[in-house]
Amino acid sequence: MGVGVSNWELARAVALAGLDLHVPVLGVVSGTGVEVLLVRRLQDGDPGGHMRRALAAFPAPEIAESILGKYYGNVKKPESARYKNAPPLNDLLSSIPERVRAMYELSIAANYVEVWLAREGHDGPIGINHLEKIQLLHLARLYGAMLAGVDYVLEGAGIPDQVPGVLDKYANQEPAQYKIDFTGSREKLEMRFDPSTFSHELSTLKLMRPQFLAIIASNLLAKVLLDSRRVSGRVDGFVVEGPTAGGHNAPPRHNKKEYNEEDFVDLDQIRKLGLPFWLAGSYGSPEKLAFALECGATGIQVGTPFALCDESGMRPDLKSKLRQMIDEGTLIIGTSFTASPTGFPIKIAEVEETLSKQEIYEGRRRRCNIVHLVKPYRTLSGKIGFRCPAEPVKAFVQKGGDPDEAKGSMCICNGLASTAGYPQHDKLGLEPPVITLGDDVGSVLRVPRRPDGSYTARDALAYLLGK
Repeated sequence: MGVGVSNWELARAVALAGLDLHVPVLGVVSGTGVEVLLVRRLQDGDPGGHMRRALAAFPAPEIAESILGKYYGNVKKPESARYKNAPPLNDLLSSIPERVRAMYELSIAANYVEVWLAREGHDGPIGINHLEKIQLLHLARLYGAMLAGVDYVLEGAGIPDQVPGVLDKYANQEPAQYKIDFTGSREKLEMRFDPSTFSHELSTLKLMRPQFLAIIASNLLAKVLLDSRRVSGRVDGFVVEGPTAGGHNAPPRHNKKEYNEEDFVDLDQIRKLGLPFWLAGSYGSPEKLAFALECGATGIQVGTPFALCDESGMRPDLKSKLRQMIDEGTLIIGTSFTASPTGFPIKIAEVEETLSKQEIYEGRRRRCNIVHLVKPYRTLSGKIGFRCPAEPVKAFVQKGGDPDEAKGSMCICNGLASTAGYPQHDKLGLEPPVITLGDDVGSVLRVPRRPDGSYTARDALAYLLGK
């Protein structure tokens, strides 16, 4: 669910609601962009003291103190002031050791903070969801989440065949590797992280190996992930997503711009694999839950109704506007095949004053200052470069990018951060938001709501369970 929408507060609320209603429910935090969220929350004065409380529990105090020293302000920064940016993730490949370490420290701590807060004060299960496409941060993010005791790791938007092996290594505090793809090449760059050389305090802790759920959209990928010749560790289950799910989707099989029946997974084949699976994509109703269970699924994954509940991290004004549009029947959810720099299709809600509107998109000056969806490539001199189709077109083309790839590409890093209430500010104003939801927005209409249209995560869960 984007950046900061399925945040620690929402995941915790879902887990608590499950305990209250006596049903097995997994609250999942989005691990995308948590580094940006941590530094911006701190610069906003850390309302409620949540970031500082979690950092105080971080088992390597010197790392926590370093992050606080760099980013924490006692008062919220003025709206017209710029946020100090988190370091770019390509610092992980820097020749300067201090830059590499600073990025690892921030990413490990940020993932720890999000999971620790979600788990605080209860024993309900908590998971974290990462995009496989953001490969450079995997080693840091997974380690940070495991330090906080995450119960499940979910991963899609790519082929997550390396993740199970990393989890196995970290469970024994052993060094782990992750191979990074290069754009337009079969070349792989192997990154390595050794807990023992990074921090003695952290590497001596006992870590639990979380369950790994691969997010898939094809039967072939499910079989690939169970091939021991391809995958080094254990896959514990699948989240089976259809093309109506929110966020990123798998591309259509045979048509670049249109989905059909071939783009839905054969559930009989999935069931025969013998692992638990959950269905996602327009399953937000009691009837769909019953259907999923009849198909042999363990349960369902639901996003859209929870994205618009009180506890989600989406800006309150946007939630209110979206609920109003749903009530009026005017909200349109489209699939963009060009917006995401990842190259995957993405669901975009068409809402005024967001990047979904052409005048807002064209009026925004292109820049790449969060640098989370850049792709590594080899320069003509043999060095490693980074480019993103949403950066200034001239710069992208100079780096060898295809100008056609840049057409319609959105800076969803900045857009999603704005949706969560942390927009960067520059001389042209605040970064506009971009909103992703699933096609089944009608599920929101069926959740019992207050007169102002609002509702809690517990309300949404109780509706799904028919309670």
